[in-house]
Amino acid sequence: MPETLTPDTLTKFAYQTFQQGKQVFGFAHKTLSTRILNTVSPKERNEPNPLTPEMIKRLQTRIDALLEADWQDAENGVYPKSALFENRWDDFFRYYPEMCLDIPGIWERANGQRHQEFSTGIETEGYPAYYVQNFHHQTDGYFSDASANLYDLQVEVLFNGTADPMRRRILAPLKRHLSATMPAVSTSPQPLKVLDIACGTGNSLKLINQSIPKVALYGVDLSPAYLRKAHENLAGVKGIPAQLVQANGESLPFVDEFFEATTSTFLFHELPAEARQNVINEAFRVTKPGGIFVMCDSVQAIDTPEFKPMMENFPAIFHEPYYRHYITDDLIARLETAGFTNITTANYFMSKYWVAFKPAN
Repeated sequence: MPETLTPDTLTKFAYQTFQQGKQVFGFAHKTLSTRILNTVSPKERNEPNPLTPEMIKRLQTRIDALLEADWQDAENGVYPKSALFENRWDDFFRYYPEMCLDIPGIWERANGQRHQEFSTGIETEGYPAYYVQNFHHQTDGYFSDASANLYDLQVEVLFNGTADPMRRRILAPLKRHLSATMPAVSTSPQPLKVLDIACGTGNSLKLINQSIPKVALYGVDLSPAYLRKAHENLAGVKGIPAQLVQANGESLPFVDEFFEATTSTFLFHELPAEARQNVINEAFRVTKPGGIFVMCDSVQAIDTPEFKPMMENFPAIFHEPYYRHYITDDLIARLETAGFTNITTANYFMSKYWVAFKPAN
């Protein structure tokens, strides 16, 4: 007998269709932009390690598993199903033409190996040397409002619409831990506090708010421009307004043991080794005893050796100067060095997750 169509079945089908549309758009955009560039600026732009049909098939299998996990967490109430369908259509229609017009400049910068090129008026003094980069060859790196406006759309295209499903994988362990430690209002009127380190344009904070609206959100980032965009993106959060601060994750402007939870999403592959340890040490310092630290970043070579050619492509095609070291770095050892215990890891699509706890006193 054919499967009965229930509201949940229809919603899941709509979600799958929505995500498939994003995948098709991402592939189409990259294919078309490459063909146009090869026409107007004929140069060899081949990947060092071209994807084989078998690798593409494996990637699709991993995307399907990611989307299934995303749906199951919504089904289990980790976040509302409405969150699965959110998309910033106003930003898309406003900034997609600008993103397309920016592509030739990105390619020229990449071909010329101009990794520290910024627009007139961009101030880079006072920032760590490792941060003063055109990561991904993007115009102005992380230093301008134009870059902040285009960033989320660029990431959506890069990951074929799977960026938020990957980010949402931090929510289940975070919500599970905070729900278990949530005090009664009568005993503690103060909300639980969550800090997102390198919050960028505020995506992870917005997702945390959708999942756990009662917690107080804090975010730090080095970029004033990206924090301005984060303020815009977080204007409609439920409950307590997010508190955003310009700061370096290596030296957080908070007292010891201030947060019940700390998070970080897609930061560590853009840090040199010493900075990675410093950020982890700071996360440990500001997390309360018994608190949780949840990290999301790129997969590593140990997790998916079959995708190592893709990992080698990434820093070769994009400007990611610390990625090659990152994929072989032992972040479990770094977390343990800082003092975290009970560390677990997981993988979804091209992302990896670490869940670590600060021992209770």
